[in-house]
Amino acid sequence: MTDTAPRPFAVVTGGSNGIGLELARQFGENGYDLLIAAQDEAHLRAAAAELAGTGAHVDIHAGDLGQEQAVDALYRAIVATGRPVDVLCVNAGIGLGGPFVETDLQTELQMIDLNVRGAVQLTKLVLKDMVARDSGKLLFTSSISATMPDPFEAVYGGTKVFLRWFGEALRNELKDTGITVTVLMPSMTETNFFHRADMDDTRAGQANKDDPAVVAKAGFDALMAGKDKVLPTLKNKVLGAIADALPDRAAAQAHRGLSEPGSAD
Repeated sequence: MTDTAPRPFAVVTGGSNGIGLELARQFGENGYDLLIAAQDEAHLRAAAAELAGTGAHVDIHAGDLGQEQAVDALYRAIVATGRPVDVLCVNAGIGLGGPFVETDLQTELQMIDLNVRGAVQLTKLVLKDMVARDSGKLLFTSSISATMPDPFEAVYGGTKVFLRWFGEALRNELKDTGITVTVLMPSMTETNFFHRADMDDTRAGQANKDDPAVVAKAGFDALMAGKDKVLPTLKNKVLGAIADALPDRAAAQAHRGLSEPGSAD
């Protein structure tokens, strides 16, 4: 009797909907077992039932990954599986739109905790294990927002800039190891992001958006190929090229046209 090789194991944060769910689907369809993490347990259970159709074994973990104790609990849950993490997708995040002087400070601090502090904490914990094995892949979900100043999304944009350069810095630190780091940089995607960020009345909120399944496949393919970053659609690539070509002041003004409250009118 021939032993069957164990399936590789991927952990996806923010895996209950949107890009995170579609990333998890990509891994399931390509032979990975999964642990998906998010805040809402009911949404996680629904996602796990859906992902089971890929043939993956799916574990779930519910918790607010903006809280230090919750990230520690997630790491303990990962360790409790007894399986090495082959891929970590740091995807959980929230946004908030509006003039900085008017937006809610506590919401912005929670956003920093989730998008930045939680990402750093979980990466530190899991990456140490990857380094000990000299094997693993990291995928960070940043944003096209990381290519330009982001008026009316000032704090959110700052968190995505952090994730972009955090990921690319780690890639350089790890270049002589068996670990690769890829940064996914989507633009406007068909998820609940803009509604949750209170941006329904903006041009960005009302614009045609990319399919999260297309974005996730581009991210998965880039990760498997060991690429440094990926702008997943033609629209992304065009926006990225424009941002690179424009002076910062002009790029900020261009973004303002998409994100300013009432710009959809």
